[in-house]
Amino acid sequence: MQTKRYALITGANKGIGFETALQLGRMGYVILLGARNELKGEEAAQLLVNKNIEAHSIMLDVTRQATIEAAVSQIKQKFGSLDVLINNAGISAGGATPPSQISLEDIRKTYDTNFFGMISVTQAMLPLLQQSSAGRIVNLTSGLGSLAFNSDPTHEHAQFNLLAYNSSKAAVNMFTVTLAKEFRNTPLKINSADPGFTATDLNGFTGLGTVKQAAAIVVKLAVLDENGPSGGFHGHGGELPW
Repeated sequence: MQTKRYALITGANKGIGFETALQLGRMGYVILLGARNELKGEEAAQLLVNKNIEAHSIMLDVTRQATIEAAVSQIKQKFGSLDVLINNAGISAGGATPPSQISLEDIRKTYDTNFFGMISVTQAMLPLLQQSSAGRIVNLTSGLGSLAFNSDPTHEHAQFNLLAYNSSKAAVNMFTVTLAKEFRNTPLKINSADPGFTATDLNGFTGLGTVKQAAAIVVKLAVLDENGPSGGFHGHGGELPW
């Protein structure tokens, strides 16, 4: 009978991903640390091992299908199944370039990681997650992906008019909703997590929250019991408007 629980986190060698790995590892999960840079992934995994956490580096670039397939094979052969998938990897190409001027190249680059990469990884890992008695998928999104917040000129998020990033996160939310509907009659639970405006290299460390605070909502959704929600958009204060 399987006693270990395995959690794969993409983009986990730094920032929110690494802190999530740390918190889940302290809860007894075996951490499969996904990183597109093999050396950085191994260094991050060793940091966890030094804290008495079982961690393994998985070379995984969400924009390269060959690395995704290799990761699936590696996890299947070494661990047999997967209990948690946290789709954390994300970028913001084009930054604050106005919607009328941002290049299609930057929009496509953002979507390749934030949306298409997330779908590719999830679809590939689903057979492993379905072998778990309580599979959990957490998709990292953002309050900036909320249409309600963006269309409210008085909301604090309205000032961040980022076409590529915001729309990619809105798309992530739709992926969460549709996938959760597909698996609503199974043990799988799929949710979107808004970690808040966190100080990471994605925003030049201008965020107001810490990675420790950000990871808390991700971990909460990763360890839901059988009565927990699925198909929701969750922040630190509860459910958020789409």
